[in-house]
Amino acid sequence: MVVFEKPKSLTDAQLHYCPGCTHGIIHRLVAEAIDSLGIEGKTVGVAPVGCAVMAYDYFACDMVEAAHGRAPAVATGLKRCMPENIIFTYQGDGDLASIGMAETVHAATRNENITIIFVNNAIYGMTGGQMAPTSLPGQVTQTSPYGRDVKSAGYPVRVSEMLATLEGPEYIARVAVNNVKNVKAAGAAIKKAFENQINGKGFSLVEVVSTCPTNWGKTPVDALKWLEENMLPYYPLGVYKDRSAEEAK
Repeated sequence: MVVFEKPKSLTDAQLHYCPGCTHGIIHRLVAEAIDSLGIEGKTVGVAPVGCAVMAYDYFACDMVEAAHGRAPAVATGLKRCMPENIIFTYQGDGDLASIGMAETVHAATRNENITIIFVNNAIYGMTGGQMAPTSLPGQVTQTSPYGRDVKSAGYPVRVSEMLATLEGPEYIARVAVNNVKNVKAAGAAIKKAFENQINGKGFSLVEVVSTCPTNWGKTPVDALKWLEENMLPYYPLGVYKDRSAEEAK
């Protein structure tokens, strides 16, 4: 009996991510959702710029490369042209919450029937560790060596809370993958986001609070501890909007 195996929706390519980075876990959860729903043959992923830029090497479905921040716009075009296909984006916080914020907000308010996987590690990863829109107050980065000063840089953007105020989106949830319990909850949220699209319910975004040990300057173990002690208090986990559940009450 097979107890554990690689999802069929992942290729055999070796992941390039740094030790302790949780992108690999999130990739697996996305692939498991695709497998369990039997949609691999009609799923199209959109990979933008950032650490996720090589997602096309790892997912065994068709993939499209998008310009920095434009993944929701590309996904919108794909879905409108091919409504029978399942379209998802896989984006980091530097991509989605900065240069791509307008595309994200307007896709959400139009309730485009797409699925967005949003990885929030509070820093620009691939480009060297600059301050991101989600970097925490006081967080040290390459461009905030004395810590993020909210007087000059403003406060971090809480994407899930912001999008949940819009009337358009179907489902907005924030999860994490720092322990077994949270990994299971994250997998369920990602699967639900795909199910919403299959059922024509509209825009679903799952924000995954993640680590970046290399740019945080921490070991993998210390990075998980820092996430639990600093990121989760600022970015609380939970479902921020589930229109179907609300309407069923």
